[in-house]
Amino acid sequence: MSTRRRAREIVLQLLYEADINDAREEDAAMQFIRSRLQGRKALTVFAHQLLVGTLKNRDAIDVQLSKLATNWTLPRMAVTDRNVLRLGAYEILFADTPGRVAVNEAIVLAKRYGDKNSPRFVNGVLDRLYKDLAGQPQADKPT
Repeated sequence: MSTRRRAREIVLQLLYEADINDAREEDAAMQFIRSRLQGRKALTVFAHQLLVGTLKNRDAIDVQLSKLATNWTLPRMAVTDRNVLRLGAYEILFADTPGRVAVNEAIVLAKRYGDKNSPRFVNGVLDRLYKDLAGQPQADKPT
């Protein structure tokens, strides 16, 4: 398993938790990330950026996902699918991750943690987001 993929899995766990309960204090989240990544500094920084960025931009991400998830409201989605989508959308919209990589990594997470329909659903929503964004001039990216 790629080490960045492992970092994404850990962030997904924290996003899932924050969706069900209140989010952990940042120090507690960092300790959780560090312990799971066995202190690997670069991966810890990467995971922390994903977590903080996704949580900080969750409202903007949810607006985008709501537009693209045809016939699905966010509360109606499975918690795992919703948070895989949020993480993938964050990487597409706000991070330096190439869009195709973000979509593929989200599909892998959906296969591992979702149900049998999750990968196709996640692929459909994030692929549309990526293609919609790719058609926009760079200045029009959400900030």
